[in-house]
Amino acid sequence: MRDFRDAKLMAKELRAALAARGVDLGHGETLELVARQFGELDWNTLSAAIGAAPSDASMMVSEVIPILRIFDVGKAREFYEGFLGFKMNWEHRYSPALPLYAEIGRAGMKLHLSEHHGDASPGSTVFVWMTGLRAFHAELMEKRYGYSRPGLETTEYGALLVEVPDPFGNRIRFNERI
Repeated sequence: MRDFRDAKLMAKELRAALAARGVDLGHGETLELVARQFGELDWNTLSAAIGAAPSDASMMVSEVIPILRIFDVGKAREFYEGFLGFKMNWEHRYSPALPLYAEIGRAGMKLHLSEHHGDASPGSTVFVWMTGLRAFHAELMEKRYGYSRPGLETTEYGALLVEVPDPFGNRIRFNERI
């Protein structure tokens, strides 16, 4: 997807497209049009914004995995595996008596669950974009889980939402664009 850093190339392509339709504009005129499309008054203002913008060309994020604090492994398994349908990918303890750190996953989503005091604060919220939300909601309702009966609602930002609180005060907001 293009952004304002592609403005010169966009102006060049606009000029060529207009020329193909018999409209002859100079390069400067097309730069001014593109600047206005990005909400700037003129090309100089947009050019300054381009020069000031940080370049993330060398940065690439491969994965983001939220960590959620848990206090009871049995309750966590009942909720995340039994109710939400996640599978345990792996679990780790430095010794049998020490706190659990684990990874669960479902449909490409991964969460880390931790009993370690410093890893996360209870009451966190994870925001998830997904597809198939109505079917997922129906699946949850069929389970008749005694501690959560999440609703399906339409948001002001154009999505369907199922918000699910876990037993430890964390929330997962499953969203699907309408």
